[in-house]
Amino acid sequence: MNRIVAALIAGFIAIMLLSSTVFVVDARKYAVVFALGEVKDVINEPGLYFKLPPPFQNVMYLDKRILTLDTPEPERFITAEKKNILVDAFVKWRITNPKTYFRSFGGDENRARDRMSQIVKAALNDEITKRTVREVISGQRGKVMEAIKAKAAAEAVAIGVGIVDVRLKRVDYVEQINNSVYERMKSERVRVANELRSTGSADSEKIRADADKQRTVIMAEAYREAEKLRGEGDAKASQIYAEAFGRNPEFYKFYRSLEAYRATFKDKGDVMVIDSSSEFFKYFKGNGPGAAAGGAKK
Repeated sequence: MNRIVAALIAGFIAIMLLSSTVFVVDARKYAVVFALGEVKDVINEPGLYFKLPPPFQNVMYLDKRILTLDTPEPERFITAEKKNILVDAFVKWRITNPKTYFRSFGGDENRARDRMSQIVKAALNDEITKRTVREVISGQRGKVMEAIKAKAAAEAVAIGVGIVDVRLKRVDYVEQINNSVYERMKSERVRVANELRSTGSADSEKIRADADKQRTVIMAEAYREAEKLRGEGDAKASQIYAEAFGRNPEFYKFYRSLEAYRATFKDKGDVMVIDSSSEFFKYFKGNGPGAAAGGAKK
């Protein structure tokens, strides 16, 4: 009977020893094999593996997946303008060097999160203190996040962690300065509007002055061209008149008199007081040009 009990106990111990030497690695985990705090091996691939039984060797599993560090409460920071703002951020991170991570925190994720929080807060403080409220909120928000990510990633390498992304969920003013900030934003918008309005007015005056200048130049050129054409026409007319006068002086006088009559009596209301025997009416005497010519000869 004693032999049977002893055999059962021996078999149970053998099974326990055998089971303590076998472990399974999940695809979502790292397996860190260590002995007395010293890392012996890091297994990345999933499968069935063997090790020495404790306390000679132990196994700790670390998460391979991307993890999220989200601040429970917004943190207060001071900008370059000495204004207080509240920043709510989150970080996406993962374990990139299981051996370094294990040596840094002994595999304790809470300790790792605390250290990550310190790193990200320091990076946030470095970047926000160099910028104004406007730049942090909208103007350079993307640059701020990239800079924070770069700083945090450089620090996190030393603890075996890689930073995947850093995002600012919310950036808000401290309640005490909200009104002053709103007033400042309002006055800034008014200043910009006035500046744009004055710039537009100046541009309008410039365009109007340029248009007036062009109109004056165009009118002057047109007037010069008109006067030139009028002078050429007058010269041509004078030449024709001179030629006509040279060929038949009496007909020229008669034609010029008709033009004078037409210009003088074009309005029925015109009244002239002139002696009927005046030279002006000499072509009204007689029955025609011949008679007028004869009268002129007399």
